[in-house]
Amino acid sequence: MKIGIVSDGKFGDRAFEVIRQKFQVEWIAAPFPQSMVVDDLDLPLPDCDLYISYVRHPDVALAIIEKQRPVILGVSFGPGFLRQAKTINEDVVAPITMCSLEDNTWVPAINEFARVFGRPVFDVRVRDDGVIDNIRVIRGSPCGSTVAASADLAGTTFSEEQLRHYGLRICHFCRAPRFGKTCDKELSGLLHVRELIRSVSTVAPALGFRLKPFADEIMMMIEQKLKGTL
Repeated sequence: MKIGIVSDGKFGDRAFEVIRQKFQVEWIAAPFPQSMVVDDLDLPLPDCDLYISYVRHPDVALAIIEKQRPVILGVSFGPGFLRQAKTINEDVVAPITMCSLEDNTWVPAINEFARVFGRPVFDVRVRDDGVIDNIRVIRGSPCGSTVAASADLAGTTFSEEQLRHYGLRICHFCRAPRFGKTCDKELSGLLHVRELIRSVSTVAPALGFRLKPFADEIMMMIEQKLKGTL
């Protein structure tokens, strides 16, 4: 599968480097118009099976969507824009964050991508004393934050303090803006912490039970964040 990473230069460069390790990828430079509205935009694109749009202008994003290929909006413009986009091309998704994408859409190309990049999935081994013996990222964020932040987890003790630190590390590596309209670093950090707790709870239920109050707190914070995107 060939993936086109479309960017106006601000976002997408790290995703390009990460994704190219797993898929055939082409970097596609797009304009960033200064005017709010652009009429009759001509945006030639090489033929790809899937486009991931990191452009920051909605009219440029619409020009990509009009190509009638599956599109993942790495930079989203809100629910209203997505509804408009789907009247042009049904095969468009706008995940809340790129690390929340799942392989359960109606589009085979998007699902193929999301089996490798998206909502974090971990293979983790934990000792009886709560120390993480080994962790492997099975699926992670296309910006590389999952792998980068998880590299320091082996040998640490699974605890609330460690999880808070892990969330901050995700924020450090994440390429989303802070307090973004539809995606931000804090939400990405919270989602990663939630998935790490779930993975550890599967292999060490007693540890998961001990941290249930903290897990519930994380879920409440995620829900509050998501309400702001509707």
